[in-house]
Amino acid sequence: MRIGHGPAKQEDGGGTIDHPRAYEVLAEIGLGGRRRRVFTRIAALTGARPGDRVLDVGCGTGYLTRIIAPLVGRDGHVTGVDPSTSMLDHARARAPRTCSYRVGEGQDLPFSDASFDVVVSTLAVHHMPRSARGTAVREMFRVLRPGGKLLIADFRPPTHPVSARLVGVLVGPAMRPGMPESLAELVPDAGFRITSTTHVKPLLHCVEAVRPIETGA
Repeated sequence: MRIGHGPAKQEDGGGTIDHPRAYEVLAEIGLGGRRRRVFTRIAALTGARPGDRVLDVGCGTGYLTRIIAPLVGRDGHVTGVDPSTSMLDHARARAPRTCSYRVGEGQDLPFSDASFDVVVSTLAVHHMPRSARGTAVREMFRVLRPGGKLLIADFRPPTHPVSARLVGVLVGPAMRPGMPESLAELVPDAGFRITSTTHVKPLLHCVEAVRPIETGA
């Protein structure tokens, strides 16, 4: 059973998640009971520091925003954006005061240019229609300040056949083409400079990049 990959968009690989409690259970199972460890690692990879303004694109239930919040401290702020009001209601009910949430889509972020020091997106790009993914990454570029950091984490193809089948059942056509190959094109095409790629076990491929500082004419 697919949770939240809207059938109207499946042919283009997109969809939303609207069942937060079911998603929380599936996320824990899908990451082999290591969800906290995986997302703590992702939070560290963002490089978020005290006082930073961080945007989580496709924040869902706000799980990652709550892990990042202590890294930015009381002088920083973490903003989550997601198209699902039910997911954001779940997030708001559990959020510290340094987190806030907005309804919006990755391909049309409701924020001003250069508003954030760090932009992160985890297990969200594959939910977007394939035709909109390039626009979404360009939007991440727009709202990130020059010199700021981008981290996108999404599924990498499992090597074990049982795991590969499970991911295929849960995610379906959203994973075609593969996310590592897609991100390798989408991120630099948006104007970012990729600084590293990392595999976070068991299933995530992470791309770290920066928005170059403009030197002028």
